[in-house]
Amino acid sequence: MRNVTLVLSDGTEFHGKSFGYDAPVAGEVVFNTAMMGYPESLTDPSYAGQMLTMTFPLVGNYGVPPFTIEENRIPSFMESNKIYVSALIVSDYSEEYSHWNAVESLASWLKREHVPGITGIDTRELTKLLRENGVLMGKIIFDDEPENIPEAVYEGVNFVDMVSTKQIIKYNEGAGKKVVLVDCGVKANILRELVERNVEIIRVPWNYDYTTLDYDGLFLANGPGDPDMCSDAVEVIRKQMSLSSKPICGICMGNQLLAKAAGAKIYKLKYGHRGHNQPVRMVGTNKCFITSQNHGYAVDVNTLEKDWEELFVNMNDGSNEGIRHKTNQWFSSQFHPEASSGPVDTEFLFDKFVETLK
Repeated sequence: MRNVTLVLSDGTEFHGKSFGYDAPVAGEVVFNTAMMGYPESLTDPSYAGQMLTMTFPLVGNYGVPPFTIEENRIPSFMESNKIYVSALIVSDYSEEYSHWNAVESLASWLKREHVPGITGIDTRELTKLLRENGVLMGKIIFDDEPENIPEAVYEGVNFVDMVSTKQIIKYNEGAGKKVVLVDCGVKANILRELVERNVEIIRVPWNYDYTTLDYDGLFLANGPGDPDMCSDAVEVIRKQMSLSSKPICGICMGNQLLAKAAGAKIYKLKYGHRGHNQPVRMVGTNKCFITSQNHGYAVDVNTLEKDWEELFVNMNDGSNEGIRHKTNQWFSSQFHPEASSGPVDTEFLFDKFVETLK
C-alpha cells in the first residue's frame, strides 16, 4: 500500500495508506454515520463530487455483491450503474471478506472503477473536525508524487446535470398508473419501490419539460449538489403546478426543488445529514421515525408560501424534513423512505403517493 496524505482546505493533514485506485483526487469531504451499506452508498449518485468518510471503523469485511441487472433493467444490489463517490476514506480496511453474496473485495471494486480509497485515517478525529468547522474541501495526495496535486471544484458545479439520464427511459410499461420521474440522480431503490407498486415509470432528464406528456403523477428524485443550480427543473415544476393538480412526490433533492417551486429558499447545512439514524417527527403528531439520509442542503420553511406547510422536522437540529400543500396532493420528504441501505420505517410514503394517483 502506498503512503497517502489527506489534506483539508484548512491545512489539516491525515496520513494513511492507499487501498483503492492509485491516483490523486480532490473533492468535498463528508461523513456517513451508517454501520453498513457501503455498496449502496458508493453507488448513490447523490455523492457525486464528494470524498466519503465512513465513521464506522471497520469497512470491507463483507466484500462487494455482483453487479447484475434485473429483467426490468434495474440493478439488483447497487443503487446505480457505477461508483459515484470521488474517494472512500476509512479507519480500518478489511482485506479479508466473507459474505454469501460477495464476489470481490472492496479494494478490487475501487481499483476496477478507478476510485481511490485510503485507510489508516483517524476518522473519528476527521469527523469531529467536520462537525466543528463544517464540511471542508480536501485532496488525497500520494506522498511519492507531491507534484501531482489536483484542485477541487464543487461550488457552482451542476452535478445533477452530470448524473441525470440524457434520454427518456421507461420501466414496467403497460402496468397501472403512469408516473413521470424527474431524474436528478435517482437511486435504484426508488425505481424498485414504484415498480413493486405496479406503477409505470417514465424517467426523464432533470430539465425536461414533461408537462405535455400523458401521466398520472409526478415524482421528483434525489440528486447531488446545490439545488440552486437546478433552476430549469424548478421552472418546469412551477409550470406543471399551474396547469394541473396531479399528485407530486419528492425525495431529498426533490423536496428542495418542490420547495423552491413553492417559493421557498434553500440553505447549506454545516455538515449535512448522512447516515441511517436521523430521527424525524411528523409535524402535528408525536410520531417519530428513524430515517436514512444523504443531503447537505435544507429548506427554509419560513420562506414557504401560505398554501404550503411543513410535513416533517428533524429532531436533532430542527431542520426541515418535508413539506406538503394544504389542498393538493403535493408532498415531499428530505429523507429517503426507500432507504437502501437503512431503515424502512417510512416506506408508507410510496403507498400514500400511489394511492393518490387517479
